[in-house]
Amino acid sequence: MAAFLHSKDFMKFCHKVFDNLPIAIDFLDKDGRMMYINKAFKDFLGITDKDVTGMMVTEVNSTSRFLEVLHSKQAEIAWRHKFPNGRDAIVHRIPIIEDDGELLGGFGVVLFQDYNELETVMEKYRILDRQLKLYKNEIARMNPAKYSLSDIIGNTPEITKCKEKVKKVAKFNSNVLILGESGVGKELFANAVHNESQKKDMPFIGINCSAIPENLLESELFGYEEGSFTGAKKGGNMGKFELANGGTIFLDEIGEMPYHMQAKLLRVLQEKEIERIGGKNPIKLDVRVICATNRNLEEMVKKNKFREDLYYRLNVLTIDVPPLRKRKDDIPLFIDKFMAEFYRESGLFRHTPENVMEILKNYSWPGNIREIKNVVEKICVNSEDANISINDLPPYIINSSVKEKLIDRQAGLGKIIESVEKEVILQTLKECGNNKSEAAKKLNIPRATLYRKIEEYGLEIDA
Repeated sequence: MAAFLHSKDFMKFCHKVFDNLPIAIDFLDKDGRMMYINKAFKDFLGITDKDVTGMMVTEVNSTSRFLEVLHSKQAEIAWRHKFPNGRDAIVHRIPIIEDDGELLGGFGVVLFQDYNELETVMEKYRILDRQLKLYKNEIARMNPAKYSLSDIIGNTPEITKCKEKVKKVAKFNSNVLILGESGVGKELFANAVHNESQKKDMPFIGINCSAIPENLLESELFGYEEGSFTGAKKGGNMGKFELANGGTIFLDEIGEMPYHMQAKLLRVLQEKEIERIGGKNPIKLDVRVICATNRNLEEMVKKNKFREDLYYRLNVLTIDVPPLRKRKDDIPLFIDKFMAEFYRESGLFRHTPENVMEILKNYSWPGNIREIKNVVEKICVNSEDANISINDLPPYIINSSVKEKLIDRQAGLGKIIESVEKEVILQTLKECGNNKSEAAKKLNIPRATLYRKIEEYGLEIDA
C-alpha cells in the first residue's frame, strides 16, 4: 500500500479521477508533504498556477491542522475551518492507516466551500424534515394502529384461539378477512394483525366503506389529480391506498361496498397498482389489505350482490371473531373494564354484586361489546349507590334473564326457583338495609325461614 501511494500509477489514478471533480481534494504523505492537489482545491486556495508538490501542508495552507491529525491518527470529520484567504469552509481531514497501524499519509476534502452553503443545505434539510414529520403526523392522525393483542380482552378458549390466529396470519402478507357480528371488535383485530406483522412501523390506514357516500368512495380510496372534477383540490389528493403504501389498509364493512367499486378494488388487488382519478401514470403499491364485515359474503355472492372473484381474493386468511354470548365468562372482564373507565372519568365508584353479574352474564348481548359499554355507562349513571342493584338494570335485560331461566329446563325447576329466590332475597335485604326482620315481613315469610334460606344458599350479608 505504501509503495502504491508513492507510485506513478497512484498519481495517474488521482489525475484521472480527481482532476475534473468540482470537490476540493488533496493527498499528503505521512510527514505532511503535498503529494497531490486537484484543480478545485487550487482554485479554492487561489494558487492555480503554482506547483506545490513536495511542499509541507502548512506552507500551502498556514492555518492547516493536518499535521495534528497525522500525529494523532484521528480523523476530523466535518470540521469548520477558516483558510488564510478568509474562506470559511467545512472540511474532512482523514489519516490513511495500514492494517497494522502504520501511518501512510492522509487526504483532505473541502465538503462545503462556504459555511453559508452549509447553512443553506441545513435549512433545506430542516424544511424537508418538518414536511416529513407533518406528513407522518397526518397519516398517524387519520387512523393509527392504536390497538395490539394486549388490548383484546378475554381468556375463554374461543377468544384465545382467535388471538393465536392473529399471530399466525400476521406472519404472512396475504389478504385477511375478519368476520363477526356488529360490535364484536373487528377493528381491534385488524389493528392487532398489523402490529404483529413486519409492517408494524409502517402506516395503518382505515376506511369504513359504509360511511363514505358512494360518489366519493373512489376518490377516497384512490385519490385524484388536480382538475379531475369540479371541486378537486389544487395539487390533487392522495387516496387511502396511496397513504397506506408500504403498510396496511383496513377496509371495514366491505360488504357495503357498491358493486361497481368492487370491480375497481379487484383490479387494484390483481395489478398491485392504482391510478388516481384523472391520472395517467399508475402508482405501484405494496399494501396489505385487511377487510371486515358482519355480512354473509357467501350468501351475497349467490345473490349477485358481491363479486365472487373479489370474495376469493379477499378470503385468503380468515379470522372469525366470536360473539359475547359464545364466551360468557369474558363478560365480567368487559363490565369491570368499562366500570373502571367510568370511575376514571367521573370519580364515581361502582361495583357489580354477584347476583347482578349473574344476570348480566346470562344476557345474550346481541349488540356485543358496543352494547355492553352502553349498558354499563347507563347503569353507572342511574345507580344511586356504589353497589349496582337489579333495579338499576334495564328492564329488557331482567326480563331476558328470567326468560332464560324459564327456557333452561335442563337445570330443573328446583334450580330455577333457587336462583330466583337468591336474587329476590339479596335485593330485599339491600332495600331493608340488611334488617332481616324487616326483610322477612316484606317477603311475607317467617324470620326463621329467611335465616334458613340465607344459610342454605350461603349468602354473605353485611352486618
